[in-house]
Amino acid sequence: MENYMEKTMNALRHNNMAAYYVEDEKEATALAFSLIAENASVAVGGSATLAALGIIDRLRSGKYHFLDRYADMDDATRDAVFKASLSADVLLTSSNAVTENGELYNVDGTCNRIGGITYGPKSVIVIAGKNKIVPDLNAAVLRVKTIAAPLNCKRLSRHTYCFEKGVCASIAAGKGAEMTAGCQSPDRICRSYVVTGPQAVKDRIKVILVNKELGF
Repeated sequence: MENYMEKTMNALRHNNMAAYYVEDEKEATALAFSLIAENASVAVGGSATLAALGIIDRLRSGKYHFLDRYADMDDATRDAVFKASLSADVLLTSSNAVTENGELYNVDGTCNRIGGITYGPKSVIVIAGKNKIVPDLNAAVLRVKTIAAPLNCKRLSRHTYCFEKGVCASIAAGKGAEMTAGCQSPDRICRSYVVTGPQAVKDRIKVILVNKELGF
């Protein structure tokens, strides 16, 4: 294990989050499902990492009560799924960044994902590749503006400045990595910003760090 990953795990534990290290995608998936009881209600946050691991397909196996945000449904039904997800037994998601100080940093548009991370589900399982680990919150903000937001806008076909240019408008304008600064596009996905630090409920949040690059 690299020293920065060990440092991150120790800091997460200091902040009352459980921390695990695995070598690859197979181990990450196996560990995540070992933390979920059969017949549990399970919600997911929008995540390229979960899709890459095949977790969505496995949740559709019938062994779980899966609140499937990706099923074919109208907007009103999807909104109901998002609201029901806040009372799920388990939320599975990734994180935009994990700092070596033991913080999670996440930016959302709809905000159902960061809502579930902060409150509601009894257990939150975060799977993050080593590419998500950054030294501090300043680096986390920069990572979102130069990597996560542009790539997620492409994934979601959101025609924002970062979709077109590959970097946040705030950086291009010389403002640097100001957290909430950015474009005014109606397609903007950066609307709410959450830093997860020391937790009141020990090990409610479980972070699985994977020694592979996963998602963005």
